[in-house]
Amino acid sequence: MTDDGYGVPAGRVRVRFDLSYDGAAFSGWAKQAAGRRTVQGEIEDALRTVTRSPETYDLTVAGRTDAGVHARGQVAHVDLPAEVWAEHREKLLKRLAGRLSRDVRIWRAEEAPAGFDARFSAIWRRYAYRIGDHPGGVDPLLRGHVLWHDWPLDVAAMNEASRGLLGEHDFAAYCKRREGATTIRTLQRLEWERDAAGIITGTVRADAFCHNMVRSLVGALVFVGDGHRPVEWPARVLAAGVRDSAVHVVRPHGLTLEEVGYPADELLAARSREARNKRSLPVLGSAGGAGCC
Repeated sequence: MTDDGYGVPAGRVRVRFDLSYDGAAFSGWAKQAAGRRTVQGEIEDALRTVTRSPETYDLTVAGRTDAGVHARGQVAHVDLPAEVWAEHREKLLKRLAGRLSRDVRIWRAEEAPAGFDARFSAIWRRYAYRIGDHPGGVDPLLRGHVLWHDWPLDVAAMNEASRGLLGEHDFAAYCKRREGATTIRTLQRLEWERDAAGIITGTVRADAFCHNMVRSLVGALVFVGDGHRPVEWPARVLAAGVRDSAVHVVRPHGLTLEEVGYPADELLAARSREARNKRSLPVLGSAGGAGCC
């Protein structure tokens, strides 16, 4: 039973967590079989310990990152008993910091506004993929977050190719299919920039992502950047609508979830309802998925 009309069980408070983690030692976000270390499992264990509860409080996340993928701006929610939240809210962050390992941090824990759902209320997720193409390799201090590509990359060509992928499409050619899940997404932003240190950052923003989508897109665009494929090729792959064996899923360590966007508080519930509807083409709709990358 619920008492607020938004899925929060009676007697519970929905709490929003803002967090970050280094994904190198995690088998992804989602809980898995015993013995596999995951971000969700670690936070849920810590939360159970610091609240001295016999119950595990399940987390819902904005984007389920894969093994090895990092996050700087991840968002999750948890529904806590009102008395637990009242008792621990003032010291929860400090207690969690003392319990969690150093590769995952929670920066904010506060009562969420009515209608908030970390996954379904989100209107976009923004990722960054970082690549180094210096012939000497990647700075050792950055090697855990930057992919080394051993061919020089043409950023202008990668940007030209990226423009052909923007908009709402069926990204089946760039996604690992999951039973019953749509692969229709709206790619809002895809652009590349080289900084003064020579690191190339791809910024990728969409309403949601399907499994392996970001890393597959990067794999295709890297082939354009190093001259192995023409700028038209990624769009042709997209239009074909089937997986192309030439599109490589690049390694996860270069990928970071940077930010999740939400609408104004009064629009959260409507967005959550809209996002649960399965999309189809050519009729415009909204994405219900939030898997990664």
